[in-house]
Amino acid sequence: MTANNRILVVDDDELIGSMLSRSLKSSGYDVRVETGADGIAGKIKAWFPDIVLLDNNLPGRSGLDVLRELVEQKIATQVVMLTADDTAETAVKAMKLGAADYLTKPFNIEEVKILLRNIIERVQLTREVDYLRKVHAESFDREMIGGSSVMKALQTTVEKLAAARVASLLITGESGTGKELLARYFHSMLHVPSEPRRLPYIAVNCAALPENLLESELFGYEKGSFTDAKTDKKGVFELANGGVILLDEVGEMQAALQSKLLRILEERQVRHVGGSENIPVDITVIATTNRNLSDEVKKGSFRSDLFYRLNSFHVIMPSLRERTEDILLLARHFISFFSIKYNKKGISSISPEAEKIMLAYQWPGNIRELKNCMERLVVLGNEGEIRVEHLPAALTGRSSAIDRSAEGRFLLPDDGISLDDLERDIILQALEKTKHNKTQAAKLLNITYDTLRYQVKKYGLE
Repeated sequence: MTANNRILVVDDDELIGSMLSRSLKSSGYDVRVETGADGIAGKIKAWFPDIVLLDNNLPGRSGLDVLRELVEQKIATQVVMLTADDTAETAVKAMKLGAADYLTKPFNIEEVKILLRNIIERVQLTREVDYLRKVHAESFDREMIGGSSVMKALQTTVEKLAAARVASLLITGESGTGKELLARYFHSMLHVPSEPRRLPYIAVNCAALPENLLESELFGYEKGSFTDAKTDKKGVFELANGGVILLDEVGEMQAALQSKLLRILEERQVRHVGGSENIPVDITVIATTNRNLSDEVKKGSFRSDLFYRLNSFHVIMPSLRERTEDILLLARHFISFFSIKYNKKGISSISPEAEKIMLAYQWPGNIRELKNCMERLVVLGNEGEIRVEHLPAALTGRSSAIDRSAEGRFLLPDDGISLDDLERDIILQALEKTKHNKTQAAKLLNITYDTLRYQVKKYGLE
């Protein structure tokens, strides 16, 4: 941790400077000592220390003045103010100017070491988080936006909605089109450089939890409201206050919860399960579904008043076959992404013949299917270019049709078949027959809902 970390001590007390230099060098720091403030900004620019221990009582000039100069010149270094003042006034002024911390003389050298270590860890963590956010943002933008006109128009719409801080947004589209990605893009547009913190974003899958657990998760509960409620717990509406809550698969929400969701959207308040207090919340609710909610309203499974409330701002995520110009762009992005993830350097291009097949394929699993397909190609280690024979049978049509004998049994083709491709094809048929209703599809296949969800994710059919 201390290797190559540079510490600049600025203190006219040579005894303190010598003591700090000796002790910190013994701990592995690279230390320099200055006894005056003259030209200190230039010296910091030249040596660029990680941390400056800056005494406030320097000859002819205060440490606060030096700190103010560093801020004005935008010199990025961490400053710890050293002061003999036993009041909090100097420390408060220093912190307001941007000091990382302060120490009051006399101080213990171990106290100094602990403080330096904490600052360095904090700076390192901040840099790592900033780097990961940058990498994630770059990957995220390419994956979600693409280069097609339809996606650019969608991006513009979402940016306008985020700028207006709309209270609710409905995103519909087929499974695997990237509805949650679009929700996160909306969330990212809420952040501006002056924001001191990232606004919260919490996603909840409405189909993944039983009704009673979903209610507790969304609204929170009071101690004693049910058997296992040992303490009070905040719900995600409170935890996401000021930011965004994503309700994925909102079409699966039961009627009682639909009523409570409508009340939150209208009144901007939430009440714990078993509670009586209304708690104000300021959030954007983004609801996503692959269902046609208008049809669900007609069938009586979705409240009309909630639908009209959510439908105030409605965007439709296009299927991949509706944005074919993005297919190859996304494929190359995923190849690059997974090559880095798995430390693979084999794939350099896609053959023209393979490109034609990829562009002609309907991609029923949309972006998720394309992403999983490219991941598989990278992991399997195909070198050079991707050729037709490398593509899954679902794309090329090889052994994609399953013949039946007169007795109704499946017949294994002479050239064999991939069991994964067969399973994927059957699951996809079940989803298509039920219009992607996972509960109904699971019944058709005589498997549990959780098993189907796992298989859907495995084969990129989300």
